[in-house]
Amino acid sequence: MGLGDLIGRWPVIRQLRGQDGRGAAARSPRTDALRPRTAEADSVARSVCPYCAVGCGQLVYVKDGKVTQIEGDPDSPISRGRLCPKGSASKQLVTHEGRQTTVLYRRPYAKDWESLDLDTAMRMIADRVTATRRENWQETHEGKVVRRTLGFAGLGGATLDNEENYLMKKLYTALGAIQVENQARI
Repeated sequence: MGLGDLIGRWPVIRQLRGQDGRGAAARSPRTDALRPRTAEADSVARSVCPYCAVGCGQLVYVKDGKVTQIEGDPDSPISRGRLCPKGSASKQLVTHEGRQTTVLYRRPYAKDWESLDLDTAMRMIADRVTATRRENWQETHEGKVVRRTLGFAGLGGATLDNEENYLMKKLYTALGAIQVENQARI
């Protein structure tokens, strides 16, 4: 390769000559060797961003059972492939080394947290809900049948989708709770 050929390959020279100022002129062998992070994924799952009530569509790329990338879903009628900064960073929800993956419990008046297995934690919650419901059940109020409890309430969040909020409302209503709210509507 002669000096003229070498100088002719220099992107600035190609740009000055009027040859593609953004495409080929900006390329290098290293650029040509790059591949998208999503190219080697074993599978792609459609999901919904968990950060707010908007419900932006996401494509979750998985390789060897691990999330490798999360991008906006161009087929989503809500977000049309776009994600806000929080949604763009949502991969950290499942891959960040500081992510809590066990149930932690701090007993009353204790200073330290202890790990519990999920079955134990779920049993503790179920026992407490059952006991609270039994202790605070109102069959009637001011002579009217109400069949309710004021012993606990439900508060849904903006990170839940419509279906999850619907199921939460059905659960709390079935348990007799009448104080059920969702901050996603605010």
